[in-house]
Amino acid sequence: MDYHRQIEEISSYIRSGEKKKDDLKIGVELEHFVIDKDTLKTISYYGENGVAETLKDLENRGWEATYEGDYILGLNKGNMFITLEPGSQFELSLRHEERIKDLERGYFEFLNEVIPIFDAKGQGLMAVGYHPVTKIDDIRILPKKRYDYMFNYFKKTGTHAHNMMKGTAALQVSLDYINEEDYRRKFRVTNVLSPVMYSLFENARYFEGEVREQHTIRAFIWENTDKQRAGIVKGALDDGFGYKAYAEYILNGPPILEIKNGVAQSTGDKKVKELFDPENYDVNELEHFLTMFFPDVRTKRFMEIRMMDAVPYPLNFAVIALWKGILYNDENLNKIYELIKDTSIDEVNNAKEEMIDKGLFANLSGRTLLDIGKNLVQIARNGLDDEEVSYLLPLEKMLSEGKSPYLMTKEKESLGKKEALDWCLLNNLLMR
Repeated sequence: MDYHRQIEEISSYIRSGEKKKDDLKIGVELEHFVIDKDTLKTISYYGENGVAETLKDLENRGWEATYEGDYILGLNKGNMFITLEPGSQFELSLRHEERIKDLERGYFEFLNEVIPIFDAKGQGLMAVGYHPVTKIDDIRILPKKRYDYMFNYFKKTGTHAHNMMKGTAALQVSLDYINEEDYRRKFRVTNVLSPVMYSLFENARYFEGEVREQHTIRAFIWENTDKQRAGIVKGALDDGFGYKAYAEYILNGPPILEIKNGVAQSTGDKKVKELFDPENYDVNELEHFLTMFFPDVRTKRFMEIRMMDAVPYPLNFAVIALWKGILYNDENLNKIYELIKDTSIDEVNNAKEEMIDKGLFANLSGRTLLDIGKNLVQIARNGLDDEEVSYLLPLEKMLSEGKSPYLMTKEKESLGKKEALDWCLLNNLLMR
């Protein structure tokens, strides 16, 4: 394979995602657990009243279904896409929109369709970062060939890879870039802010059914999943990091599996550069390779920011507003870039280690993550109009009280686990 041509092809693909300044949009993926409302135990994909049945119910109501063999694994309708993570986590992806209110409208359209189905079965949709009750050994993996290959591959890469697959739920925000220089600045800013975002939106008080006093369990899990494909991309804070550097990151890692003629097949320890033919490839094959790496900030034809735990409404939309206010306003982006440009990867990694014990009160470059978060909210305010600033208010209030979602659950813990987590149950949001 021609390595330089491989770099050029992947770089060209990333470059094809560039948008004009007045056409920047934002997308979101929201993962949830389907739980029994009484016990909080997970609802399996399989069996009577399982998640597969719920997907069938939605198909019967006009959603278009995706199957693998006899198994229903996804749905789409309008700008909404439902997919399932390996432990049957219920993920909603919304097509990129310019206005946050349009994403919000799609989110509530989704909730108003799915919640009545769950309610009728005594089930709930919960937004937390780690399953609060069911242990991963008791969660059956989804019947998807891709996940089978991943499950077996990860047996040798990290102590918590299977926790990642079956036990976690996240909120991911996707943002556009104008050109390579804009991409460089945004990529650097988002990576430096990685520990801040892990801590501001940590929402996992329980791990494998038990209280966990340490913080940011998803960050810990990713650190112990597969160092070749998680964490911060090597060189992300270097001045010259751009499309080609990200392409080399992809080419020099193993993709676990490849898709040939629509069929998944294992690739073992082979690296992408041994598999990707730059002279003869289907763009879907390239896109698959890009999705098999899971860094804190991932690049496709947009940037995908992946640090935040799943959090309930309205905090989930505060996440979207925060990133939009920071990155889509030139003055704000420049201001934050100047603040972080001298931050080293060692400082970021030290903050990520310290936040496990200290949460919001860990330090990054001499400031607590909480203080940095408060400052970011104030900066973001100046990048949003009056309507969109309102989405920041729940986050602003939470941080003014020195709290994170983790701490909000902790303070209610004396009432019992179910009551402490009631605020993360989305069934109460119907007909808003």
